[in-house]
Amino acid sequence: MKIYHAQVNHLKNPMGFRMERTVFSWKVKDAKGKKQSYARIRVSSDEAMTHLLFDSGKDDQASSLGYPVKLELQPRTRYYWTVEAGSDAGETTASEVQFFETGKRDEAWMGKWISCSSKESRHPYFEKEIIPAKEVAKARLYVCGLGLYEVYVGTKRVGEEYLTPYSNDYNEWVQYQTYDVTEEVSKRGTLRILLGNGWYKARFGFSAFEDKGFYGNSWKLIAELHLTYADGSEEVFGTDESWQVRRSKIVFSNLYDGEHRDDTLPELPVEQAVLCDAPKGELTDRMSLPVTIHETFEPKELLHTPAGELVFDMGQEFTGIFKLHVNVPAGTRVHIQTGEILQQDNFYNENLRSAKSEYIYVSDGTEMDLVPHFTFYGYRYVKIEGIPDLKKEDFTGLAYYSNITETGRMETGNALVNQLISNVRWGLKCNFVDVPTDCPQRDERMGWTGDAQVFSPTAMYLEDTYAFYAKYLYDMAKEQSALGGKVPHVVPSCGVEDAACVWGDAACIIPWNLYLFYGDKSILEDQFVSMRSWVDYITKVDGDNHGWRYIFHFGDWLALDNPVQGAEQVMGATDEEFIANLYYAISAGIVAKAAGVLGYHEEQEKYQKLSEEQFAAVKEEYYSATGRCCIKTQTALLLTLKYHLSEKEELTKKQLMKLFEQSGHKLKTGFVGTPLLNNVLTENGMNDLAYELLLNEEFPGWLYEVKLGATTVWERWNSLLADGTISGISMNSMNHYAYGSIQEWMFRHVAGINTTEEHPGACAVQFIPTLNWELRYADATYDSASGTYHLRWELPDKEHVTITMDVPFGCKAEVRLPLVDEKEKKAIAEVLGTEENGSYMLAPGHYEVSYTLSERLGKNYTLDTPLRVLMNDPAAKEILAKELQMPDVPEQYRDYSIRELSEKFGTEMTKEQETALADALEKLAE
Repeated sequence: MKIYHAQVNHLKNPMGFRMERTVFSWKVKDAKGKKQSYARIRVSSDEAMTHLLFDSGKDDQASSLGYPVKLELQPRTRYYWTVEAGSDAGETTASEVQFFETGKRDEAWMGKWISCSSKESRHPYFEKEIIPAKEVAKARLYVCGLGLYEVYVGTKRVGEEYLTPYSNDYNEWVQYQTYDVTEEVSKRGTLRILLGNGWYKARFGFSAFEDKGFYGNSWKLIAELHLTYADGSEEVFGTDESWQVRRSKIVFSNLYDGEHRDDTLPELPVEQAVLCDAPKGELTDRMSLPVTIHETFEPKELLHTPAGELVFDMGQEFTGIFKLHVNVPAGTRVHIQTGEILQQDNFYNENLRSAKSEYIYVSDGTEMDLVPHFTFYGYRYVKIEGIPDLKKEDFTGLAYYSNITETGRMETGNALVNQLISNVRWGLKCNFVDVPTDCPQRDERMGWTGDAQVFSPTAMYLEDTYAFYAKYLYDMAKEQSALGGKVPHVVPSCGVEDAACVWGDAACIIPWNLYLFYGDKSILEDQFVSMRSWVDYITKVDGDNHGWRYIFHFGDWLALDNPVQGAEQVMGATDEEFIANLYYAISAGIVAKAAGVLGYHEEQEKYQKLSEEQFAAVKEEYYSATGRCCIKTQTALLLTLKYHLSEKEELTKKQLMKLFEQSGHKLKTGFVGTPLLNNVLTENGMNDLAYELLLNEEFPGWLYEVKLGATTVWERWNSLLADGTISGISMNSMNHYAYGSIQEWMFRHVAGINTTEEHPGACAVQFIPTLNWELRYADATYDSASGTYHLRWELPDKEHVTITMDVPFGCKAEVRLPLVDEKEKKAIAEVLGTEENGSYMLAPGHYEVSYTLSERLGKNYTLDTPLRVLMNDPAAKEILAKELQMPDVPEQYRDYSIRELSEKFGTEMTKEQETALADALEKLAE
């Protein structure tokens, strides 16, 4: 029995983080017992755990998902804690001693905000010589530099973080970070803090087309170095006018355009720092997770393009910076540019719009490694000019993103699907750089709420994202507090103050998803005012005449069903008013459920009533008296089924299937419909269609992207045309994660690890795998908030399956096995126990069953198979052409079988043709 993943506030050993509460959580593995019999939390002021500040005793009601402890926390203090747990088998175990250390909290700052002249573009180092008076036992640096900063002691960089102090609405709040610098300042040295521009002091957002900061135009720094000496005394070095300013060789930086460095520039006279006004926002303990380097990439190839360029292909699109080894003569100008794709085998970056995404270096002749400081790139291809003898070993790609921990993995027997899974994960990594951004490369990189909302369940399967989203939601609540409850399209808003359905509904949907995935109601406590104020804002706009419907909404953004087509078309055909009113009802219902969890009974009743009223309004306006949805789009019918908007669900399913028949079984959904698509299909008996959509290799579809070389998920279904040319440049990214939401369905219904609303924190799940011969197997692991679930199904042939399942300590799983023949049930019951209503209930443990399927999988083609199915299979299509010389059949007849077509048009096949064709199709099915 072993405790792992012990956290406080969903952070491991946090230092200097915002600590409004202390909620402890943990997981257990390798236990003989089945469930926890008790847990004991102890908090101490010393690592030996001898001076206890809290002891829960053996609490048999303790939840490992979240155990809140009330502590009177002091500023700048380290606390230690452990959790001990027992099992129903008599085992006991304890975690290693963990810690958390507070920041300054509400303590007044001794350091002052300082600045320097901004007329000189060369980025400043603020410096202070540190001379310890005695032996240093402990040293902590508390620091915030705007726009961005890096800390050095001498020439040694402190810490491993990039882009500090991170992105938020600096008019509302500003974060500082805490560093343990005991080793660095134990002897005499110079503390040096280099400042860049970043989100604060350079162009960013839609309104910024010149290098001018949205929040401010001057560098600002505040810092305190606290030295605790071995005798217990303390000395503080704070920023003030005594700090000196030395100019670096960096002459330009921003997040869109890159960075310029000129090492031939002369040293400038040292300046004195000056006092300055504080930024508008409150200076607070940090919430942002560290952004650090996680992977490094060596170039896959050095390309010599037809245009005569030297271009590195990194083999994978990622977000971050690079290291380039340079050894060139003094005065040489090295120009580095990044891009996502090639065009006509040449370097290309026009889809980055106004973002230059470059690095310019002028050498002084010194051999060295270049690493950017205050910018980042989303890239796969790197064009380099100025180094004629360039070699692959000169360049290393450095991928960075917020410190999130992997929780979910999946693999199948289909190489294209596995590449899609990789693309989804890399889309997440690339866009989880402090804020859940839309894209990491062009002149945007903003926290679009709609993208974040639709992708959140997938993200929560793949990574431990609780603390990451908690910071984003805190950002959101701060924006709302200044906007009367309105949720702007992007968070931080950077001046964008419009709101729309689905996007703004992130304020309700994301915290609710966090509660469902992690089982810790703290997020609902933190966000309830935000959730409620969003719905109240809609109510105010809606008024007495459905005013909410009539403002601008994105609707089913980038769907393919708008009757007005074109490469730059962005609006879907689903009525935006319908979507707006429906999501109003959905969010009101979520607020009611959150109120119920928190025991706010008055609010629960109020918002439940509001939700029911709005669902009724939707039904009255958009459904006929017979229950038929009056909006004939795939997305509208998916929403109808998901939210049970019609009592005639069989009719709705027939309507939906008809639309797919009309589209050749191709999706036409956008940002609203796509995240629902396969989940709703599977849950409504259309799983074959769901798999068909996943495995479709033609436009539009996920594997279409894969076959064109994608290593992340595209923004648009047609970001590239079939010949590899880009479809347009006004809004076209090769690295958006929204459509990566297909991964949620793959966890829930392909592998079959399905979390449920009835059991927050995944203390119980459903195992409901669905089989597909083209995958051969699916293997998924999900290390949930309650422990690690695992399910693997494998098809040795078309008639047999082996399913392996693991249920973690303290959990249970309801299993519904696919395609079980009656004669197999007795043997299965010997492994899984008694079947009840088609289900088996599994306690913690490992299980494996093998059985014969009730029906044969794979291609079972006959003369009665619909022509559409045969035409979608290249091999079957070739057989038809060879055996029948069949002309192109009009779309409206493709749901007929070959036999039906022959009878309908009086062109019956000869016996020889029928036999030859039947034999060929049967052989294909083998």
